[in-house]
Amino acid sequence: MKLNSTTSCIQAIISLVLIFISTYLSLSQTQEWIGFTNGKDIRCLAEEGEYLWVGTAGGGLVKLNKSTGEIIVYAKWNSKLPDNYVRAIAIDGQGNKWIGTGVFIVDGPGEGLAKFDGVNWTFYNTSNSGLPDNDVSAIAIDGQGNKWIGTWGGGVAKFDGVNWTVYNTSNSGLPYDYVNAIAIDGQGNKWIGTSGGLAKFDGVNWTVYNTTNSGLPYDLVLAIAIDGQGNKWIGTGEGLAKFDGVNWTVYNTTNSGLPYDLVLAIAIDGQGNKWIGTDWKGLAKFDGVNWTVYNTWNSGLPDNNVRSIVIDRLGNKWIGTNGGLAVFREGGVKLKKSKRRSK
Repeated sequence: MKLNSTTSCIQAIISLVLIFISTYLSLSQTQEWIGFTNGKDIRCLAEEGEYLWVGTAGGGLVKLNKSTGEIIVYAKWNSKLPDNYVRAIAIDGQGNKWIGTGVFIVDGPGEGLAKFDGVNWTFYNTSNSGLPDNDVSAIAIDGQGNKWIGTWGGGVAKFDGVNWTVYNTSNSGLPYDYVNAIAIDGQGNKWIGTSGGLAKFDGVNWTVYNTTNSGLPYDLVLAIAIDGQGNKWIGTGEGLAKFDGVNWTVYNTTNSGLPYDLVLAIAIDGQGNKWIGTDWKGLAKFDGVNWTVYNTWNSGLPDNNVRSIVIDRLGNKWIGTNGGLAVFREGGVKLKKSKRRSK
């Protein structure tokens, strides 16, 4: 829903606050699913210790205390967030939140990139910085603290805190200027998913993978995750691909338990299980052999369009959907730290 006035924005946020509080008041540690079915379209998630940062499509940015249920909402009307449509969030080593806005075609262009240190806001857009486009679709931070910012139409920008370097189809090996996902592997290589294929960038050389030169099943790449063995798991418009650097394995609805071929999100847990969010058919867990599917008919998932997944250190899966936020853990959700008894 597009918020057309300050009043409607306030009403939406009050509703969101009440839903979070009422949900937490009724929590049971034996529940495997807890849903925040507020109807909000959740676009991205980032974890920061006891907190979860939630980016919404029109409702601004939400900071959730996972232990207490307390939330703080940042929106245009009550903060310096430049746009209520939050598409990407990344958190650097100093705790700064990097927030990308935009990529909502119906509602017009975004307002660029914001940095939030908990008190102060800093804005970057095409007018005051080297950001190539104000629709920010993906953010990743490398081991040197550089921010890699994917845009929807302007390619990728590297920002070291002072200098901007832009990579696009005209000056680099990037195959397409519409960037949907960025992941960085253990060697510092950047894996960039675009609407025209997958690119690997080692800082000097570009390698492009597409349907004509590799086992990539489709050139629309929407999600990337890297497992403990360095395998790249790539979500596309025609299924899930695993790439070990040499071999490609494709999983789709005809040869596996993947419920839908349009893959929007991927996360990998501590046991190596892959959690895969699809566009219309819910969430799938893949342990390397077996598939388990969760949807609105057989679980507490609030909506079958799964756009983002974050797994915390307690094993809770935080799942952002078109219909709100859910948290899931087999055996029961763990939201609070267990207190040690004194001897």
